[in-house]
Amino acid sequence: MIANFGYEDGSGKYYIILDTDKCDGCGKCVEACPYNVLEVVDNPFDPVEGGQIVIVTEAERKKIKYACMPCKPTSGRGELPCVLACPYQAISHSW
Repeated sequence: MIANFGYEDGSGKYYIILDTDKCDGCGKCVEACPYNVLEVVDNPFDPVEGGQIVIVTEAERKKIKYACMPCKPTSGRGELPCVLACPYQAISHSW
């Protein structure tokens, strides 16, 4: 399942996108994020098999554009530290 954490407004779409089928909650992206945007939680999307996944903290969801801005490459190319840290390619961004 694809889970989108964030928002959209007149200036664009600002989501951290998580593939819950790939994420195992290892926390490498959490460690790589210097702004504490991510956290590891019990998987709310799969109550049967459970396990853990990474989500965007509730406090950061409505301001994700600003929280992630310092990590965004100024050239428009490249990836953010959390994306690079994920060994399963389970996390991406919409911008």
